[in-house]
Amino acid sequence: MNWSQLISNKRLGQEDSHYKRRDDRTEFRRDYDRLIFSAPFRRLQNKTQVFPLPGSIFVHNRLTHSLEVASLGRSLGDDVSRILLTFHPDLSSSHMSECGSIVSAACLAHDLGNPPFGHSGEQSIATYFSEGAGRKWQSLLSEQEWNDLIHFDGNANAFRILTHQFKGRRPGGFVMTYSTLASIVKYPYSSSLAGKKQKFGFFQSEEATYRKIASDLGIQELRADRWCRYPLVYLVEAADDICYEVMDIEDAHKLGILSTDETKHLLMGFNDVSKHAHMETVMAQVDDINEQIAYLRSCAIGVLERECVRVFTENEESILRGDFEGSLIKHVSEPVRDAYRKCEEVSIKKIYKNKNVVDIELSGYKIISELLDLFVEAAMTPEKAYSRLLLNRVSPQYDVHAESAYDRLMSVVDYVSGMTDVFALDLYRKINGESIPTI
Repeated sequence: MNWSQLISNKRLGQEDSHYKRRDDRTEFRRDYDRLIFSAPFRRLQNKTQVFPLPGSIFVHNRLTHSLEVASLGRSLGDDVSRILLTFHPDLSSSHMSECGSIVSAACLAHDLGNPPFGHSGEQSIATYFSEGAGRKWQSLLSEQEWNDLIHFDGNANAFRILTHQFKGRRPGGFVMTYSTLASIVKYPYSSSLAGKKQKFGFFQSEEATYRKIASDLGIQELRADRWCRYPLVYLVEAADDICYEVMDIEDAHKLGILSTDETKHLLMGFNDVSKHAHMETVMAQVDDINEQIAYLRSCAIGVLERECVRVFTENEESILRGDFEGSLIKHVSEPVRDAYRKCEEVSIKKIYKNKNVVDIELSGYKIISELLDLFVEAAMTPEKAYSRLLLNRVSPQYDVHAESAYDRLMSVVDYVSGMTDVFALDLYRKINGESIPTI
């Protein structure tokens, strides 16, 4: 693969457009702005990241997480492009210098497809079809269509939101640039190749779109229907990994799940021991414990960012050949990798198994499963009186009356996965008669 082809400002749905812009924003900056002002992005403010929402102590939701990932992604992209331009001065007239804007926009979009109630939302959708009442519709679908449902994944759903032509919308979905769209596809293959990890990059309904983008950008197809990663995906993934792990540690401290001493020990571990005395001196100047932790968090993120930039630029050739293995985090220096691994271990043991986290996952599982059951049944049997009432509740952008069973089922999944935590809970209560709406 080559950078001059990989970095393209061509827009999906506007390939033949010759419209002249009236301001100085780059096309990649337009991507960022379109996302910031979009309804799916705004809804992230009321979607669970890890800890239950809302609470008296502020912790991250999907919106704040995405904004922080975008900020870090911009730094990663800017630093990488600056170094690569010294390697390849012939790219100075290309869009190479805009990698920061591309990665930042992709980071904003990376969680758009996640359903309410955290990761349990993904699992509840997938298992509704693989283990629950949704199994009865399998005979109406092809094997690949069925795989889309039983392996439902937020990454693939984000690509669908950005590219799918929902009813009443213009062709090309968000009409994003090819480079930004390619940057969010962490797993460049369809659900039929999801495997045990149940990860994939796009539903079969959007496979032709990805194929078109990959062909235009020169993304190598390793074998039938499986491509190598678009290079900037590694930077989007790194920004997400860093923010997810480090910010969860800080949130857990705020909620009293981790002690101050344990949190300090984990975050200081990212820096060389020779720097610890200076870090202690800086913290001694601040009385607020949370501010001390915030300082250590920023130091940890800074180390991880620099290490990921180093790994990317040192392995540029391998990345462009498509044979670089694993994430950037897995290739950082051993002391930094060990510190990151310790944070992972603590997160799994003390954070993700925390009672409050598990409770929200259990509640979300129940709510999403029941909403799916009701709306899927309505979409598949629209002639029933109760079905008509339920379908009147669905936004017209979702084609729940589509001809094919697959399109109807995907429209219901689009509707439910797009809900916020509060909306899903409120609708669940109303349908079950637990709350009566007032006019």
